[in-house]
Amino acid sequence: MSIFLIVLLVSIVAIALVFVFSIISKRRISLNQESKQALVLPDISTEELERARQEAMMIKERAKEEAEKLLSAAREEALQIKQSAKQESETLRLDLEQRKKEFEEFLSERRTQISNLEQILKQRENALERREDMLSRREEELFNLEKELRETRRRIEAEQKALELRLASIEEKEREIESLRQKEMLELQRIASMTFQEARQEILKRAEEEARLDVLRLIKQIEEEAKEKAELEAKRIITTSIQKLSSEIAVNYTTASVDLPNNEFKGRIIGREGRNIRTFELLTGVDLIIDDTPDIVTISSFDPLRREIAREALERLIQDGRIHPARIEEVVNEVKREIDDKIRKTGEETCHELGLHDINPGLYYYIGKLYFRTSYSQNVLLHSKEVANLAGLMASELGLNSQLARRAGLLHDIGKAISNETGGSHTDIGVELCKKFGEHDAVLNAIRAHHDEEPVRYPEVALVCAADALSAARPGARRESLELYLKRLEKLEEIVRSFKGVQNVYAMQAGREVRVIVNPEELSDEEAYGLSRSIARKIEEQLQFPGQIKVVVIRETRHVEVAK
Repeated sequence: MSIFLIVLLVSIVAIALVFVFSIISKRRISLNQESKQALVLPDISTEELERARQEAMMIKERAKEEAEKLLSAAREEALQIKQSAKQESETLRLDLEQRKKEFEEFLSERRTQISNLEQILKQRENALERREDMLSRREEELFNLEKELRETRRRIEAEQKALELRLASIEEKEREIESLRQKEMLELQRIASMTFQEARQEILKRAEEEARLDVLRLIKQIEEEAKEKAELEAKRIITTSIQKLSSEIAVNYTTASVDLPNNEFKGRIIGREGRNIRTFELLTGVDLIIDDTPDIVTISSFDPLRREIAREALERLIQDGRIHPARIEEVVNEVKREIDDKIRKTGEETCHELGLHDINPGLYYYIGKLYFRTSYSQNVLLHSKEVANLAGLMASELGLNSQLARRAGLLHDIGKAISNETGGSHTDIGVELCKKFGEHDAVLNAIRAHHDEEPVRYPEVALVCAADALSAARPGARRESLELYLKRLEKLEEIVRSFKGVQNVYAMQAGREVRVIVNPEELSDEEAYGLSRSIARKIEEQLQFPGQIKVVVIRETRHVEVAK
């Protein structure tokens, strides 16, 4: 557009110049003609010729002035035309740039809208694909569950038939026993000359002993079959749930280290006459260990929350460089406020992660605070999340309320969030908290039942107790001191030795299995079976232990001969 205007301007100037030069040429032609006419007339006098020359000179001057005026006017007009053309071209250029800018903004906005729409469509497509995958998995799980239910029904029907046959055989044996008892009574009366009452008591005693042995054998057989089937089904469900869940094993310690830019900061942290370190320890409740280790300061505290506040505050003070009592107090208070917000946010994120969107927001702070509590060095929040996930997965496998199972699993140790502040049992504190925020009765039952303080009233609570035992028994999840470990093993062996007929006791596999050697002359096989059950019940009543303890009773008879 600007090139066109320049060409137009040049053409206008050229036309003006041509016009001026044409006028000048016309004037020159007229002057030449006049001079020729003057030359033709020979009879003109010299004076007239001089006048004619002067007139010609005047005409020439006037023509020259007019030509200059015309040329000046043409130049001014050309300059005005050039300026107007330049202004118009600048106006047009600005207008075009403005329109181009508006068009580019419009185009960018449209592209952004199109990109957003594409992202929304892509997200919806992904959500639909995930929902389709979920529905297909649900359909497959329902199909497998129906198949398992049909197989379970068939097994139950077969077991019922077997039990009916067994009951019929038992009734038949009872009738035979009764006829034999009658015959034996008559024979005893005839041979021993006993009275009817004496014979009756003797027969009843023998029949009772035989029936007791038969019942023990039958109970043992039925329990072994039921345990085998139940154990296989439980192993399948637990294995499936654990395979779907891979949790970290978190072990917390009592110290934390903070790196220093150089060793000179140790003197600044201590301060003049120890003012800075005393103020820091007083405000945070931790111990600062400043030793010969280069460029490191150690924070020691049994409370993870205090340790985290102290670590964050010390790092900020080192980064800021200003370390004095007033600044220490300011930074510590600021970190405490931020940690409180972080705790509440952690609790909220945990609930959303588990899909528990209807939990009262008042519980968010207590749930998040579990991250800074430990049990046997196991992080309580990670333990609660693991229990919630395991209980939810097992509930889904069994067709129970997985949402309620996850809720009870997450909140079963909620009392530990403030048990160190208020005192008392964490179960009582947890029940009070959950009642305050209107939690389900199953949650209250899970809080008490996972420590056997009340019986289990909901199937989901039974899954929470099982998941709690699984999480606590995971290898490396918990630690206990050597002294407590040895005391637990001694108590375990003491409980087993208190039973009659026990010769030797061996605690094995870190106290998770106890092997009992019994005297074969004092106990029969059936009595050894009953002894294993009695030992297991007494261990459950009198000993606290993580996971489970396997009781193995060994009864053997050895006959030794020497060949000479």
